[in-house]
Amino acid sequence: MATVVLKKRIGHRVLNGHPWIFGNEVQDIKGTYEPGDTVTVETPDGKFLGKGYINPQSQIIVRLLTRKKTDEINENFFLSRIIAAWEYRKKLGYAENCRLIFGEADDMPQLIIDKFNDYFVLQTLALGMDKWKPAIVKAIETVFNPKGIYERNDVPVRELEGLPQQKGFLSAPFNTDILINENGLTFHVDIEHGQKTGYFLDQQDNRRAIQHIVKGADVLGAFCYTGTFELHAGYYGARSVLGLDISASAIAQSERNARLNGLQDVCKFMEVNAFDILKQWTRESKTWDVVMLDPPSFTKTRDNIQKAITGYKEINLRGMKLVKPGGFLVTSSCTNLVNAEMFLETIHMAAWDARRKLRQVVFQHQSADHPIIRGLENTHYLKFLIVQVL
Repeated sequence: MATVVLKKRIGHRVLNGHPWIFGNEVQDIKGTYEPGDTVTVETPDGKFLGKGYINPQSQIIVRLLTRKKTDEINENFFLSRIIAAWEYRKKLGYAENCRLIFGEADDMPQLIIDKFNDYFVLQTLALGMDKWKPAIVKAIETVFNPKGIYERNDVPVRELEGLPQQKGFLSAPFNTDILINENGLTFHVDIEHGQKTGYFLDQQDNRRAIQHIVKGADVLGAFCYTGTFELHAGYYGARSVLGLDISASAIAQSERNARLNGLQDVCKFMEVNAFDILKQWTRESKTWDVVMLDPPSFTKTRDNIQKAITGYKEINLRGMKLVKPGGFLVTSSCTNLVNAEMFLETIHMAAWDARRKLRQVVFQHQSADHPIIRGLENTHYLKFLIVQVL
């Protein structure tokens, strides 16, 4: 096993637990290795820091898997990590649908596993993790005896690791249009063609948070994707619900989910550019009791953070102007580079420009099956806010 020696004057980030080691933090590499191999990481004076996988093509040259010298990185290592992650989720009550592995938060860097009842969707986003894919699949089969496993590695980030984009079955083929239950509702999940792994499990707890404010209300939902928030609003007693999305396939899936739950008369959907139509409806002085905004990430790079903040301010300003006095705005941000303080300040600035006063009802993050680790900003990404707009 090769040994990666860090520079003397590295920051305390790695020493204090961060699993990423950048190329400019490495002083020397002793021994031979192949990209994706497991290596040992040491300080210049020979102190053991951990074991991880290496890829010189990536800016993050090593991602640590363990800080224990006695750990052997083999099939049993991945089996034990998956068992531990599953036990944690079960203790929190996520027995049916959950993010089983959330990358660095579960000490499995760049590995995502979503569990949809008896089906599993896998993403191996770095070379070192991708090389262990057979062991990971074997562990899932051992622990769960699943009906199917599918990989959604059709993501550009893999190319930074020298990996191709790909997707397909990691088990015997199965019908990838599956059904899941959430909060008393049933949803179609298209794990082959849907966004990310096919469904956004990170909002499943937040969707329950709207149940009281939507009762008897006229509700508008922008960026509805497959209609999960909108259908929850209908299920919780909204008088009417209108969902907006620019994607024709998302609207079709939303309407399909509405019919599945008998909510097609309450929940309606429009294929439209939300930015444009919200601006138009503001000019027309249209209003709703509740406006819900769940936009996609506005930036993946630090260079565009200000642009993202501008986008969030604009969309929330438009949303607030469409809320009746005393009504509610439900808004989210999944951009991890826009932290909670920045997001809340952006909402405040939007309210100032809209000449509206806000009263905070709920502020929370992703569901607990997506654990947050302080110091790992990529684990602390979702912000979910409900405010009364006065």
